[in-house]
Amino acid sequence: MSDLKDITKPLDAEIEQFRNYFKSIVKSEVRLLNVVTAYVLKTKGKQLRPLLVLFSAAATGKISEKTYRAASLIEMLHTATLIHDDVVDESDKRRGFFSLNALWKNKAAVLFGDYLLSRGLLIALENKDHDMLEIASGAAKSMSEGELLQLENSRKINIEEAVYFDIIKFKTASLFSACCACGALSAGASPDIAKKMADFGENLGMAFQIKDDIFDYQQYNNTGKPFSNDIKEKKITLPLLYLLNNSSFIEKRKYYNIIRKKNKDPEMIKELFTKVYECGGIAYAENKLMSYCVKAEEILNHIQDSEYKESLKKIIRFSIERTK
Repeated sequence: MSDLKDITKPLDAEIEQFRNYFKSIVKSEVRLLNVVTAYVLKTKGKQLRPLLVLFSAAATGKISEKTYRAASLIEMLHTATLIHDDVVDESDKRRGFFSLNALWKNKAAVLFGDYLLSRGLLIALENKDHDMLEIASGAAKSMSEGELLQLENSRKINIEEAVYFDIIKFKTASLFSACCACGALSAGASPDIAKKMADFGENLGMAFQIKDDIFDYQQYNNTGKPFSNDIKEKKITLPLLYLLNNSSFIEKRKYYNIIRKKNKDPEMIKELFTKVYECGGIAYAENKLMSYCVKAEEILNHIQDSEYKESLKKIIRFSIERTK
């Protein structure tokens, strides 16, 4: 499997320019904000979402200053969402590093997330990037709806598979879609091509989230995400949903009892995970992941051939094969 750094080499200079631009626009006269910003930048992950903005732009036109603003807006929205999620979930770690709420407490973490959101909006407004604002705002709305839909359904004993796909479409795929649409529009692509890139991003995002959900069933992963964390938070993801939908009523009630009341008991979690593997829940999720990747690659057939398009195809494969 190719490392993401190898995949993104065709835009190394542009990626570095984006990072420098991002650092410059998040600076503040408030010392605490700069200290927190430095920590966030130090502990950033793959930064896949701004990379998608840049490669979508390069594959459909030419990277512009608007592209860097779009990538920054997306990255600010994504980072703010993660920070707020950590506060809501009372998480002490993210990717193996202490979360902001663990280091600076909830109030400072929430305010920093708010600062990133408002800074991104202001940059877009100052430059009259109204199309980017519309797309990013739509994604933010969908992400909030996804979280609330997941919370609502965590209390139900019967969850339809379609609801799960709605949840991950709202929570994750909507932002991937926004990345690729913003990238294409920033490069001067036609509305038709921008729509195709939005669809590409949505399918990639669906696959990416399913892969993340599979990681939760792997005791030794490199994600920085704790093993069985979804179960501890009473989140029912696709592998477990497959088990529930293929169990008798009595078995289903037993599994729900583990999810709701014994979700921190290692032996109970082990029993539940064993059942997920035995019933084919992981294999089923992997097949669904592959189907979304196939759809994503088919959409790219409508885009002119280039090394940037090939990098997007490699990002699809990276999403399938990644170990973190």
